[in-house]
Amino acid sequence: MFDIERWQEIFDTISKNKLRTFLTGLSVASGIFILVILLGIGQGMSNGISSEFESDAANILYIWTGRTSKEHKGMNPGRMITMKNDDYNHIARKYEDELEYKSSIFRLWSGLINYGKESGSFRIEGVYPDYQFLENASMVSGRYLNHNDHQNYEKVVVLGNKVKNDLFKNKEAVGEYVQISDINFKVIGVFSDPGGEREETRVFLPLTTAQRVFSGGNTIRNMSFTLQKQESFEAALAASEVFSAEVESFLKEQHTISPDDNSAVIINNSLENAKRFYDLMDMIRYFFWGVGICTIIAGVVGVSNIMLIIVKERTKEIGVRKALGAQPLSIILMVLHESIFVTTIAGFVGLISSLALLEFVGPLIETNYIANPSIDFGVAVTTVFILVVAGAIAGFFPAWRAARIKPIIALRDE
Repeated sequence: MFDIERWQEIFDTISKNKLRTFLTGLSVASGIFILVILLGIGQGMSNGISSEFESDAANILYIWTGRTSKEHKGMNPGRMITMKNDDYNHIARKYEDELEYKSSIFRLWSGLINYGKESGSFRIEGVYPDYQFLENASMVSGRYLNHNDHQNYEKVVVLGNKVKNDLFKNKEAVGEYVQISDINFKVIGVFSDPGGEREETRVFLPLTTAQRVFSGGNTIRNMSFTLQKQESFEAALAASEVFSAEVESFLKEQHTISPDDNSAVIINNSLENAKRFYDLMDMIRYFFWGVGICTIIAGVVGVSNIMLIIVKERTKEIGVRKALGAQPLSIILMVLHESIFVTTIAGFVGLISSLALLEFVGPLIETNYIANPSIDFGVAVTTVFILVVAGAIAGFFPAWRAARIKPIIALRDE
């Protein structure tokens, strides 16, 4: 199948039909090009959205409350539900062995912070020490809050890197004092967050201090938890769903909320979000594969039609070959060889050009939701396999038709 004469024959056929071969190959190359570009963009979307998930702990659950939407036990709808320290303490104690990190949050949505002549309005939150790990925060300088700060109602703060840069510019912030509502707080640390500047506009202080200084009483705005690691994603998802259901039931009972009221207690389960995301990305990936394969099929049909025309043009030649003793298998291999060669070369052109485009243009289209658009080695190997199969399919029917030509009829062909 790979003797020199057969290769020479293929090149002669191509050279006699340059335009026809070019247009045929272009349809196959376009199919592979579109398939790889779509898969690369799909992978980029997957990478980008995955990085958004990774900005916080992977298995985090956020819990907050809103207004009731239904009457329950004589209580009117429209009540604003506010969680208490006791709610958090009960959950933390009951699920102590199942929880990895935990924190309740007392939030001042916009607090004015002053340092010398500089000032700014930032998000101020009272939290527990575990909150550093819930948010995947990294210390740039100094330290995070600890349990002594919490127990002793210390007036200390940890600044986001953006806050530090706005207030202190190039000056060291740790050890300095800032004013929040005209009260001095000592800066003990500066943190960075994988979520970027948006997350670095926050200021953290001990939850107990925040509640006392800002007249919060024993109220909290949010609770955040992560569960212990599991052996598989499915096991972790199942554990988080059980925990969510039990916590929701407890809070509804504590605050006299109807069991079927879906607006009073809201639980955001990152693992459920991740599952929805993975399912969505699978659907998008299948769709992209479908579009690419359909484009390749269109190219294969074009190749098959061209090969039929070539077989028709070479009918007399095929008749001579068969009259001289050529076996049907050799005729089939002759046509298949040419078909596979054209589709494979054209496909590799499409593959290489699409990979080059992803390599050079990919960094220019990166956003928060598209990162490193590319395809892995396994996908590249799959496309090569598709090329060979496509070439064989494109040439099979023309080859089968050529093999059935009777020599006596072929020799009469004009």
